[in-house]
Amino acid sequence: MIVKTRIDEIQNFLTDASNYKGFCEAVYFPVNTEDISQILKEANNKRIPVTISGNGTGLAGGRVPEGGIVISTDRLNKILEINVEKMYAVSEPGVVLSILLSTLKEKQLLYPPDPTENNCYLGGTVATNASGEKTFKYGPTRNYILELEIVLADGEILNLKREKNLADKLNLNLRTESGKVIDLQLPSYNMPNTKNSAGYFIKPGMDAIDLFIGSEGTLGVITKIKIKLLPAPEKIISCIVFFDNEENALDFIQKCREISYTSRAYRNIQAIDALSLEYFDTKTLDFMREDYKQIPPNAIAGVWFEQEVTKANEEYFLDEWLSLIGEYHGDEENAWFAFTEADTEKLQEFRHAIPLKINEFITRNNMRKLGTDVAVPDIKFKELYNFSKKNVLESKLGYVIYGHFGNSHMHLNMLPRNEEEYLKGKIVYNSICKKAIELNGTISAEHGVGKLKTTYLLEMYGEVTIKKMAEIKKILDPNMILGSGNIFKADII
Repeated sequence: MIVKTRIDEIQNFLTDASNYKGFCEAVYFPVNTEDISQILKEANNKRIPVTISGNGTGLAGGRVPEGGIVISTDRLNKILEINVEKMYAVSEPGVVLSILLSTLKEKQLLYPPDPTENNCYLGGTVATNASGEKTFKYGPTRNYILELEIVLADGEILNLKREKNLADKLNLNLRTESGKVIDLQLPSYNMPNTKNSAGYFIKPGMDAIDLFIGSEGTLGVITKIKIKLLPAPEKIISCIVFFDNEENALDFIQKCREISYTSRAYRNIQAIDALSLEYFDTKTLDFMREDYKQIPPNAIAGVWFEQEVTKANEEYFLDEWLSLIGEYHGDEENAWFAFTEADTEKLQEFRHAIPLKINEFITRNNMRKLGTDVAVPDIKFKELYNFSKKNVLESKLGYVIYGHFGNSHMHLNMLPRNEEEYLKGKIVYNSICKKAIELNGTISAEHGVGKLKTTYLLEMYGEVTIKKMAEIKKILDPNMILGSGNIFKADII
């Protein structure tokens, strides 16, 4: 096993895509579960903080150490099995998601949770319960995790299979491979009824595996993952349609969402059922015009939608979508339709280029990421959007708004050029998080809490509930070595 301590060799492990920076004594590169078990046993005995590192694509500082050591999952990078007949795959946590997806595609298989940044590691997506554009139809990572192998803080190995270890109301028992029994009395609290990756997943009668999904490296180290797969769709209609009126674009998304929900409820395969529903505001389009000069000059907003089709019904669904575009005065003539795989990839590149360009701007100005990850119930979304836009306009900061509007999930990224603007942006960010909480939403729909959002999680749940979450960690990690600084502030623990 390789261990690196020189600053020039470990520098890349001291930051992530948020541009948050940290420090550590050493980075370990294990190649198997036994290596990790031994590292944790020693660290636990010596009470050395341990941070788990994925590929650095996170936006909340979760993999950034604040002392102690780092366990990199870079060398745990093998796809162990793909079972086409039984529709599952088994992987180590350091597999790059884009490689996994392309491998599955060759076998006509689909793993739906595909975050916009698919250079992430699979383990990182499980640790944050990540999601992406297909989440509108298929849900987040949690829905596709069948089994996990986890190494606990004391080096004990825990294997969890979905539906094999359920809580008795709020009493949950775990048994490690050595026979050690861990009894957990789960707290009772209400999670927001939205897409959510903030804090521990707790429900009466819950599956034990769900406690670890989204736990951000604070309860154990994920070393093996079994995922559920679906048949790949025969074909996908993909389109970015532009609007010269923002209200029309937002109403178009709302209508598409309503139709899709109804189609699923009644299993109506002859009605529109959007795979993805993404939004780009006028500032986002302006931000991208230099690289995408084909954006229509009068475009005020854009919507990217996708629909799974077959060769037999492709024309029918195209007519249905065109009718809906016309009803809401979308620019059909200048819409970017993709009917081939190559064209679809170009639209995906546009969507993926937005956060990449934002990250480049942030890094170039040596600022930290200042982007919301809030989601609220559908009925409250327009209120959140209008409130957020009004606040950022009044601040006179540069900004862009885009995101998974089908899930009522918004990314408002401010673009500060100096410390004064950054501090002003923090005030706007805080007001948006508070508004999302007021509207019964979440402060983190897909990126996790990490180290950058602990204050907002405390605001979301309150100190009593956060302390109850911390009690779970104390039982599984008595010496508090794992994921130090993630989810909880030190004074809460």
